Amino acid sequence: MAAVVTFFPVGNGDMTLIQLESGRTILIDINIRQPDGDVRDVAKDLRSRLRVDSNKRPYVDAMLLSHPDRDHCLGLEDNFHLGSLSQYNDPGFQKIVIREMWSSPMVFRRASKNHTLCSDAKAWNKEARRRVNLFQERKSADCGDRILILGEDEDGKTNTLTEILVKSNGLITKIDGFKDETFKGLLLAPMPKGTEDEENTRSKNQSSVIIQFSLAYGARSEACKFLSGGDAEVAIWERIWKDNKNTIQNIEYDLLQAPHHCSWHSLSWDSWSDKGEAVKVSQDARSALGQARTGAYIVASSKKICDDDGDPPCVRAEREYKEILKNVNGIFVNTATHTDKGGAVPMEFEVAADGIILRRVDKKASVSAAPALVGAQPLWHG
Repeated sequence: MAAVVTFFPVGNGDMTLIQLESGRTILIDINIRQPDGDVRDVAKDLRSRLRVDSNKRPYVDAMLLSHPDRDHCLGLEDNFHLGSLSQYNDPGFQKIVIREMWSSPMVFRRASKNHTLCSDAKAWNKEARRRVNLFQERKSADCGDRILILGEDEDGKTNTLTEILVKSNGLITKIDGFKDETFKGLLLAPMPKGTEDEENTRSKNQSSVIIQFSLAYGARSEACKFLSGGDAEVAIWERIWKDNKNTIQNIEYDLLQAPHHCSWHSLSWDSWSDKGEAVKVSQDARSALGQARTGAYIVASSKKICDDDGDPPCVRAEREYKEILKNVNGIFVNTATHTDKGGAVPMEFEVAADGIILRRVDKKASVSAAPALVGAQPLWHG
């Protein structure tokens, strides 16, 4: 089975599913709103792409929350099981099990100083703490209790969690306790507390988890590089460039999710609504976001982009991304305009031998019937 990356149409929000060649799944963020004429039932779309366990419970092997804004975690309590698997009690088997959480402690610490967390973000935080506490007690974890901590916390608070901690510039190669040869994830942010630009690089958006995923196709371990950056804005992308300008392979991509729903603030310190065409691009941020490989796609997970002073999404950011793609024969797409019979539908990219392919709207996915998992080696035993 070929790896597939699916972007769900969720307006100004993020919800992305990676289905690996092995069959394992990684869900990045959710923005599940109440379906109506203009809002698609993305929860149903998601469940149709997931496998079920021996007890008929749908599950994702790993779920990453890039940061705890409402448009990145909406619908968590209503659609996902939180707590021990022994407490699963959904006769309709609609609640999705999160076998392993991927969570950064810093996004909550920093966010709490600036804004109040919504109920779904608080629920994620509570569940993450439950899993961390359980691991500290047992030094092991069962499926449904596992967690990876992405990035070091302040004041040495994660020093005793080395077995489940991924430091900045560290690699993720295991999912739900098992080695998986069909992917790797390079953690680029959040970064440890530093001395430069402290206020700028530690706000809630700047604390977004940024990962470069390498997805395999057969023997090609880096057939597709997917760069996912949450709502990270200009300060962090400038720092990403500073840290990686001599290791371009760490930030290059075949697929980029335009940060912060195609916001201009990821590319510039200037306000598009205030300055209009007088705005200036940050060359360092543009360089960090400009490492597109031949035939790359940039995806704006957002509302329809209009030629106005709106941000996000921002038409000026769209123009800049299209300029980046011009030299590599790349394509810019918007989830809101990927439609069938008038409504937005999930956007699916298939990893192929010679790059990535945007599936036709009328092509039915065959990814739900996954083969047996490969490369299964336990990380720890629970």
